[in-house]
Amino acid sequence: MERCRARDYGLEFGDLPVGTQNAITDVPGVKVGHCSTWKGDGELHIGHGPIRTGITAIVPAPDDLFTSKVQAAVHFINGFGKSMGLMQIAEVGTIETPILITNTLNVGRVADGLLDYLIRDKGLRAPSINPVVLECNDYFLSDIWGRHLAKAEVVEALESAAGGRVQEGSIGAGTGTAAYGYKGGVGTSSRLISFEKNRFVLGALVVTNMGRKEQLVIKGVPAGKLLQEYDPPRELGGSIIFILATDAPLSVNQLRRLAVRATHGLARTGASSNHTSGDVVVAFSTARRIPAAADQPVITLPELVEQTFIDSFFIAAADAVEEAILNAMFMAETVIGRDGNTLQALPLRKVRELLQARGVIN
Repeated sequence: MERCRARDYGLEFGDLPVGTQNAITDVPGVKVGHCSTWKGDGELHIGHGPIRTGITAIVPAPDDLFTSKVQAAVHFINGFGKSMGLMQIAEVGTIETPILITNTLNVGRVADGLLDYLIRDKGLRAPSINPVVLECNDYFLSDIWGRHLAKAEVVEALESAAGGRVQEGSIGAGTGTAAYGYKGGVGTSSRLISFEKNRFVLGALVVTNMGRKEQLVIKGVPAGKLLQEYDPPRELGGSIIFILATDAPLSVNQLRRLAVRATHGLARTGASSNHTSGDVVVAFSTARRIPAAADQPVITLPELVEQTFIDSFFIAAADAVEEAILNAMFMAETVIGRDGNTLQALPLRKVRELLQARGVIN
């Protein structure tokens, strides 16, 4: 059966409307790009392959991010991760580079490639730059030990970044990742939040790599337990990366609170973060750009969303994350990796039968 997004199957997630693309790129100015590296088959030969990995790039806003930063916050659902750049975000509340997501052992090389791109290609001259690189572990399918990604792949992901439709499934950082024992990958979704004359967008993007098959829940249906034809390896079950973006004028503390709500969307799909999960949320707002060097000691903040109205954003975050996770699974195809290791695609026909039998969809 042809792969399609969860909403195309008649699934609905909450009451808020979705954006034009139902993607993180519905937030004005946000761009997403991918580089996928796919090479070889058969037995693992470290340094040579097979390779099933990649990079996903999220560009939070147009123009130079270093001189005109975006406000941001981070939340660690479980901190068994090797991501880079999060300490400074937590400390000062800004992002100053594109966000890259890759595999666990490639974080250093990808960060180096990003720095080289900014310094040599873009002419950035700053003694301190905070590259943001997040990770999931794709060792089950890929020669992760070969660390095959470097500047060329970073540049490809960044230069391909665009607005509009976002490619999902087994692509970019999701090329070799799992979800609930099935093939996972990249997924995205968005929500529109309106107050009188104001309308804001909240978008979510995830790279899945978490959960065991028996944990999978789809709209309240214990699908993982009911799908009997496939018995994935017990060793699967790792991390998930969340990116939340909005054009609403949220403060750093409000963004931190928003990031926490990604947990609720994850839980709806059945996961409980494991000991070895690096489950990280980065949330940012494009509403106000922060200059690298202010020319006056006191600055004027824009209007902020009043605290009593923030619940709509919390609801939007949970709904969008839940849908993004399922989009990643619905769009991902079966992948055979190193040593014949295989992650099966979620069987959409059988999932539809389960959901129809329980009245979730028609």
